[in-house]
Amino acid sequence: MKLLKTALVVSMISLALSGCSSKGGVQGEGGADAGMEGSAGGPQISKYGEGADSGAYGGGAGGAGYGAGVGGTGDPMLDDPSSPLSKRVIYFMYDSYEVLPEYQQVVTAHANYLASHPERSAVLEGHADERGSPEYNIALGEQRAKAVAKMMQLQGSSDGQVQVVSFGEEKPSVSGHDESSWEQNRRVEISYSGR
Repeated sequence: MKLLKTALVVSMISLALSGCSSKGGVQGEGGADAGMEGSAGGPQISKYGEGADSGAYGGGAGGAGYGAGVGGTGDPMLDDPSSPLSKRVIYFMYDSYEVLPEYQQVVTAHANYLASHPERSAVLEGHADERGSPEYNIALGEQRAKAVAKMMQLQGSSDGQVQVVSFGEEKPSVSGHDESSWEQNRRVEISYSGR
């Protein structure tokens, strides 16, 4: 019954977040994302990446699909490459802070880990690509990190275990000015502290 309630709450939050539209300084550029700009003047994103780059997030050099976390943590559970806990980067669509279905299992694994390890804490670092004003990108990075934090808290991690930080466009994962670079920069990185 508790699992059903949690699933219902997560579904309601996902629906609420996906229904929210963002207003602000996103400045679409011609070229790589021109297909995303609709005639209404705002970004038009196909739901869950049904377009050509579906599943392309985080492919990078390793091609793992999710993006592994940076460096070892000293905890074998977190560092085991076959574990979902070794995946510590959540990618997002353009101008969105909705946690996509393909990343929900990863977020759930981290939430369960934190719930069973109350001595551990995580920092959720929100990032955005270079498009948009610096202020807008800081706010978008924060919304992305908060969406992951909320999902983790609904699944058992405590409020005090999760800290949200936004870097906006200031710490790109990949330098470049094309869609391939931008999609890898729209992310939340999960880093662990506390032992």
